[in-house]
Amino acid sequence: MKRGRLPLTALRSFEVAGRLGSFTLAADELAVSQAAVSRQVKELEAELGKPLFERRHRSVRLTSSGHALLGVLSRSFDAMDASLSEIRGRRGGGLLEISAEPSFAAGWLVSHLDDFRACYPEVDVAVDSDMRLIEFRTHEAEIAIRHGMDAKAWPRTEVDHLTDVDMVAVIAPGLLANSPPLETPADLLAHTLLHEETRSVWERWFTAAGLPAVPLGRAQIFAEGNLVLQAVLRGHGVALVDRFLAAEDIAAGRLVQPFDLSIRHGAYWLVARSFKRLSPEAQAFRLWLLKRLDARAGGGP
Repeated sequence: MKRGRLPLTALRSFEVAGRLGSFTLAADELAVSQAAVSRQVKELEAELGKPLFERRHRSVRLTSSGHALLGVLSRSFDAMDASLSEIRGRRGGGLLEISAEPSFAAGWLVSHLDDFRACYPEVDVAVDSDMRLIEFRTHEAEIAIRHGMDAKAWPRTEVDHLTDVDMVAVIAPGLLANSPPLETPADLLAHTLLHEETRSVWERWFTAAGLPAVPLGRAQIFAEGNLVLQAVLRGHGVALVDRFLAAEDIAAGRLVQPFDLSIRHGAYWLVARSFKRLSPEAQAFRLWLLKRLDARAGGGP
């Protein structure tokens, strides 16, 4: 097919839909209707004479032809985006854009940004507190801090391990003082259990404590970890929190960890499209972040 006849709009719609695995999410990213995305993909399939998606009830799945085409298109669009960004000068100019997991942003990053600014006073930092997957394309953050169970959670990226997430049970001292003593892990079941998104982490913790298949009783469920932390600080119940992010509250006595038991729940990762292609500002932040977390793991501030 000649370049002048390439169906660029349809290719763009297909690439977004294939990358996100959803016509609905593709429509949101492209700011068009779902019907428009579906129509563009159907026209591309008609042009090629082969299906690119298997259409199922409320879901779509790439065919082998779709997988092959998506790989080529994603690399091509990424390369075009990087070139346009360099020409526009999006990167550089002293502004660093970071997308950070809300819990990490509120629990650690914000309180340590003054140290980064002291080391690099010429760099302005814009932090977007967001959990959604980003593609590191124009108008998006250059680097991201994400929670994941392993380093393979983000395709077509490079990652640095930042710190493991170890979940521990905590309670506010006021609630502890006005409740029966917590002598065994089973005593926690008399309290409201605070959950982040799912009950499964508490189930794993109780299993590690030797109490498999226990009824969890009363519960409050929150969308993300920082909300859980705020709820437990206010005495709303007992929570499993990331020991790394709750360390200052535990050390200051604002939270009590009644049992020396933790379970591993993934890690925080620094994610970028390519570390070699980061701007000088992002390179500086990466080195600073790794150094600070390495010092903390060794007992530093």
